Parts: sequence; structure tokens; C-alpha cells
Amino acid sequence: MNTLRESLGYVKGIVDVSIIVPATFDNPLKEDAVRFLAEVLSMRRRAIIPVTSIIGAYHIATRYLRAPRIAVKRILEGLLRTRSPALYPYVTSELAADSLDYAVAYNIESWDGYLIALSRNLGAGIVYSLDEELSKVKEIIAINPFPRRKVLEYHKWIKKRCRT
Repeated sequence: MNTLRESLGYVKGIVDVSIIVPATFDNPLKEDAVRFLAEVLSMRRRAIIPVTSIIGAYHIATRYLRAPRIAVKRILEGLLRTRSPALYPYVTSELAADSLDYAVAYNIESWDGYLIALSRNLGAGIVYSLDEELSKVKEIIAINPFPRRKVLEYHKWIKKRCRT
């Protein structure tokens, strides 16, 4: 973990799976998501991407949003191949336990609890996410990095896609 702190200096934010998913298939947020992730991976934005978020993005994009598996896999592998120091590979037992504590305390998903626990552990105050439920968490600031208008268009597009 010292390598991450040395290369980034400090971490301001954690990237949620909901920011990665739009980058994996054609949709109204794809360009914005790709641009945002490029900023993180190139370390122009002081944030980390938990590797577990990339795994979760595959699940959500292919199972729930029915994006093509091979295309999604290739995009996510491309993110991993960057070997950017912003890719955060650690899930410790302590972080997992803290994740569960936050999930219980805020009545949120354990994955969201992990983002909070990781944020607190690294001294990062921001979680980049489309999940508005995270705004009720006092320990972090939830930021949607995309224009509101495009997010609304994305949600409308998702609802339409899931109905068909």
C-alpha cells in the first residue's frame, strides 16, 4: 500500500462500480465515463479504482444490462492492462469487517460499505458514484462526476433497455 501512497501522494476519491459500467457499452454516458476513468488511470485525478469494482462492472453490465459479454470483458481487461497505480487490489479482513459495519449502520449494500471503509482507511473523503443513496452517509462526500442531464438520459435509456 505504500507504493500507492508514494505514487499518488494522497488519494481524494474512490471510484464506484456505477462509474465504470457506462464505459463498457454504448449508452448516453459512455464518453463521459471513459474520459473520467482515463483521468483516474493516468493519475490526473487523485482517485483509485478498486479492482473489485471492475469485476462488479462485468456482472452488472452483462447480467442486468445485457451488454455483450465479450465486448465488456475486452474493455475491462483494457482497464486492467494499464497497470495504473490507481487500480487498488487490496481487500483485507479488516476492510471487509468495516464494510459490514457500515452496511448495517446505514442500511446499505455491503459493497457500498466497502467503498466507505476504503475511503476512510485511505483518508479519501470522496466516493464517485451514481448511487444517490450514498449521499446519506456522513463519513464521505458522494459525487456524481457526470452532467445531471446526461445521467437522467442514461437512467431513461437503462429503463427502456431493461423493459425490452
